[in-house]
Amino acid sequence: MPTISRDEVAHLAGLARLAVTEAELDTFAGQLDDILDSVAKVNEVAAEDIPPTSHAVPLTNVFREDVVRPGLSREQALANAPATEENRFRVPRILSEEA
Repeated sequence: MPTISRDEVAHLAGLARLAVTEAELDTFAGQLDDILDSVAKVNEVAAEDIPPTSHAVPLTNVFREDVVRPGLSREQALANAPATEENRFRVPRILSEEA
């Protein structure tokens, strides 16, 4: 059964540069002890024949297959453009700097 002392909590608080009061040392010591007890219980349950997992239930990919499909030709893509120039979309300049 893990037990963490007030001195260890004060040391950890110092490493984390946290200012804690004397009352908080007792509170945090109890809370950290509960956390360490919970982790110890999980370690008891973990068996070597059970592989580690990232999720409790199996996940499957819900995305479609990545299949190449024909796209628009350049002429089709530019057909409804309000303005074109040299086989490209012509858009208004948004920067006042010269290129």
